[in-house]
Amino acid sequence: MPRDLVVDPARLEKPGELATVAVPLHQTRSDIALARRELGDVALVTYLEEMLFIREFELMLDAFKREGRYGALEHVYKGPAHLSVGQEAVAVGQAHALRAGDHIFGSHRSHGEILAKGLAAIAELDEATLEAEIARYPVVDLAATVDRHLPGSDPKERARHLLVYGLLAEIFGCSTGFNRGLGGSMHAFFTPFGVYPNNAIVGGSAPIAAGAALERMVAGRDGIVVANVGDGAASAGPVLESLNFAAMAQIRNFRSDAPEGLPVLFCFVNNFYAMGGQPLGETLSLDRLSRLGAGFRADALHAATIDGNDPLAVRAEVGRCRQVLLSGRGPALLDCETYRFSGHSASDPSTYRTREEIALWQAFDPISRYRARLEDAGVLAPGRAEELAGAARTLLEEVAAVAIDPVRSPRLDLAVHPELMDRYMYAEREGPAGEPVPLLEPLQENARVRQIARRSRAGIVGGERLSPLRAVQLRDALFEAIVDRISEDARLVIYGEENREYGGAFGVYRGLTELLPPARLFNAPISEATIVASAVGVALEGGRALIELMYADFIGRAGDELINQLAKWRAMSGGLVQMPVVVRVSVGANYGAQHAQDLSGMLAQVPGLRVVYPVTPFDAKGMLTTALAGDDPVVFFESQELYEQTEWFHETGVPETSYRVPFAKAAVVRTGRDATVLSIGAPLYRALQAAELLRGEGVEAGVVDARSLAPFDLIGVAGEASRTGHLVVVTDAPGQGSFAKAVACDVAVACGTALAAPPTVVASRDWIVPPANLVDTFRPTPERIAEAVRRQLGRS
Repeated sequence: MPRDLVVDPARLEKPGELATVAVPLHQTRSDIALARRELGDVALVTYLEEMLFIREFELMLDAFKREGRYGALEHVYKGPAHLSVGQEAVAVGQAHALRAGDHIFGSHRSHGEILAKGLAAIAELDEATLEAEIARYPVVDLAATVDRHLPGSDPKERARHLLVYGLLAEIFGCSTGFNRGLGGSMHAFFTPFGVYPNNAIVGGSAPIAAGAALERMVAGRDGIVVANVGDGAASAGPVLESLNFAAMAQIRNFRSDAPEGLPVLFCFVNNFYAMGGQPLGETLSLDRLSRLGAGFRADALHAATIDGNDPLAVRAEVGRCRQVLLSGRGPALLDCETYRFSGHSASDPSTYRTREEIALWQAFDPISRYRARLEDAGVLAPGRAEELAGAARTLLEEVAAVAIDPVRSPRLDLAVHPELMDRYMYAEREGPAGEPVPLLEPLQENARVRQIARRSRAGIVGGERLSPLRAVQLRDALFEAIVDRISEDARLVIYGEENREYGGAFGVYRGLTELLPPARLFNAPISEATIVASAVGVALEGGRALIELMYADFIGRAGDELINQLAKWRAMSGGLVQMPVVVRVSVGANYGAQHAQDLSGMLAQVPGLRVVYPVTPFDAKGMLTTALAGDDPVVFFESQELYEQTEWFHETGVPETSYRVPFAKAAVVRTGRDATVLSIGAPLYRALQAAELLRGEGVEAGVVDARSLAPFDLIGVAGEASRTGHLVVVTDAPGQGSFAKAVACDVAVACGTALAAPPTVVASRDWIVPPANLVDTFRPTPERIAEAVRRQLGRS
């Protein structure tokens, strides 16, 4: 695609000026008389009923949190309680502008959004569909508990009870909750009603929602995605990244009927306070959040600032944006100005605002103001609002009584059954392949495929080591694994920095541009956080993503998304969602302190991630095939110094056909009787050189390639170390707090008295990585490894 985009200086140097559209501020004013004709009185009263219910739900939770009591019920709630008292109109107005098949992603303050979206979906869906959706939900104890203790008079009432009970049980950590009690207040979601994960990280849902919209667009599915984030998120880097990602100009070139941008609405629920700081006037440069849109596209992302205390205005504006997105003109942005009467959390003293300010906003309370408008218009009979509020309290008392009962609503007993968490964290299975992706040219005619076909599959033939130009390289093996998978899996989308015409920074993707349409392989913005988070959204929507971080050093740019998003969602969902995302990460060798760090061990310490580091072509192809077939998130490390490496250890070389190399299985690449050298990653070939040095001294050192860091083959490595009685662990990561030291400790414990000496770790120095000409003073060399073995054997 870049080759088709001519950068024409004559065009760019023409004098002119940039212009953007005017952004409307509070121009949408609802009219009750008009709304009565359009919606009817029943719908208008329903909006009030739902706002009252949401308000009472939050007050109930606050009572349990602060006082340990709600009415006659006693319960001490220990978890977080980020309430949305005052924001009910945004939740209800938005929900009634959406359809059941539209998906919302929320924040740590999204109880109201969950309830509103669920209630709107229940009202929309017919009874048969409702029952079918609930029956398919994997947490069978949820429906069983509702049927046993909170039966409804009809399928609609049953669904409403299930919605309310499922949310409260999840907040209280019950195994009968939406996500088996493992998500809690800030991570609850219920996909049958279009409620997708809420997020405890400020702005965390924005890039995930962008990825979900990407998957919808690529798969050709109808509907939109909404990212509900707070005003404090307006200055968060990943949020700004995701606005750009969703509006990338290249999207319109993904196919002939491609939209201008992704079908995602960024909805800022602007209550004017992030926590205790005030974005507008204090921490932001903007005077209105809607101004953000003008910085990303000339149409300002169809942005508007609206009255978030009027459910009818919110419904109208969200409906407008939905039509914009469905017409292919997305993304869109709304600034819904409302007010949070509750504190940030139960411990919030609200010292950052005055009583006078709160009093000013009481006149704009969405419930009392909307109620007065309905009463004035004769839509709402006197006393009806009190009846609705009383009914809300009655239902919540019934639901809460079940949710706080440890017999009717038990918690997971992880002390007795710790294997449950293991099962919920990892799928340990292969996902469905789906249909093949239509290729742009026959595979056998692809220049890269033909080039590889001319090479030897093995790197050693007749005892001769072939030049990398004559044999299949590690980068070729990776290419073959990718082609094999996408040839049979239409769910797969591939992106990262410089992935298309450039062929990837290290040539792995060279040839894919000619094979794959732009929607399946594209250049992502230099936005590492959104690259990873959007892949999470792709997976949550049912797709599969292969993404790339060009250097391991850039993990810092995507730290939250790797550690708090990619690693967590399967477990926090109670095992309900799959996370088939593979993150390719290259480890530099000669590019200095910010481009040559081995950070593989750092991510190996994060539960929820699979971390592998193959360094032979055979393993690279087989392990990438395994990663791309599985439903677990895999961080796939590769060494830049080994992309040209050929296959030395399998006589027949790298098979042409697809095959799998399992994780958690170390490879013995050289046997030895005197000592075992365990290599983690790229040092493998230096360890082999060290073994050759030692052989000249009469020492036979075996060499084991870890291949997989998480899971790690403790039994296999301990077996080899016990056999020789000596272990040296080698890593290119610094020794300071290293994964290698943890491995050495674990192996020593597993070996017991079989080791003649404590294991030795040979790591890089505890320095920043020096320039290329000094790198051998920094990382393990064959001489340092050999000397460590000599010391183990008492020969130094």
